[in-house]
Amino acid sequence: MINNNNKRKVSIIGCGCVGATIAYALMIKDLVNEIVLIDVNEAYTVGESLDIRHGISYMGLCYIHPGEYKDVADSDLIIITAGRNRRPDETRLDMAADNVLVAKNICEELKKYYTSGVILVVTNPVDIITAKVKEFMGLPDGVVFGTGCILDSSRFTYLIAEHLQLSPRIINAQIIGEHGNNQIAMWSKVNVSGMPLEKFCSSMNVAFNEDIKKQIEKEVSGMGTEIIKRKGRTHYGIATCVCYIADSILNNRSTIASVSCYLNGQYGVDGVALSVPCIISSVGVERVIEEELSDAEKEQFLRTAGVLKKYLEEL
Repeated sequence: MINNNNKRKVSIIGCGCVGATIAYALMIKDLVNEIVLIDVNEAYTVGESLDIRHGISYMGLCYIHPGEYKDVADSDLIIITAGRNRRPDETRLDMAADNVLVAKNICEELKKYYTSGVILVVTNPVDIITAKVKEFMGLPDGVVFGTGCILDSSRFTYLIAEHLQLSPRIINAQIIGEHGNNQIAMWSKVNVSGMPLEKFCSSMNVAFNEDIKKQIEKEVSGMGTEIIKRKGRTHYGIATCVCYIADSILNNRSTIASVSCYLNGQYGVDGVALSVPCIISSVGVERVIEEELSDAEKEQFLRTAGVLKKYLEEL
């Protein structure tokens, strides 16, 4: 095992396609010194760790190995991906009952050995699972949060960039609310190099109207389902987003992203986890940024919160 005084340790619970792809992406980015893979299928974690490990000589230094729950001790970041996958034509909320039970079992084991570290939830429905993991673990606000709408925001940015024929790097666009059918495109805050989107389009004589907005929203909302129909699963996009978050946490490189966090009065909502712009650092969600939403966005956000609250009560 590599000895490093600045060792950064990540434990991944759930070594299916998403978990393994995240491990591979973390290794490629050379963000960590140690990755622990934990899964009910122990033979699979051995195979994945060996397969990923064999390319490390060309990519940097990382000790990746199969482990047990006791090995999560002293992790800087614990990533939960375990749960059943979404089926074609199934919403993320349809998976709630099954994956809440998985999360509960994970947390019962995790609590025995947890000593430190941010817990990042990837398992869908991520907003429901994030709220339940926070409840099960009993940790302070911000320590547990979910990937939420960070991938949706990336897809949103990509589609706007494609329409404008510009680089996504100069576009700031966020999806908030539920990571699912009730997601909200925060059009009121979209900008191109700091210039409001509609003003930019007007100045550049680029077509932009409500029909284009609706088409982009439809594509963003249905992107995951479309990919699942074509290849059975999604994993590359979310793995890239997790690496972006991991970089913020492990290197204390504060960044802002739309992630799912437990709300206590922000945006007029409490008792549920939803995606909103947050400052992410080594402590997890350091602060929730309360943007000034348009009336329509605020109404939709409150309605979405009500839907998720009802699901949590039923569970």
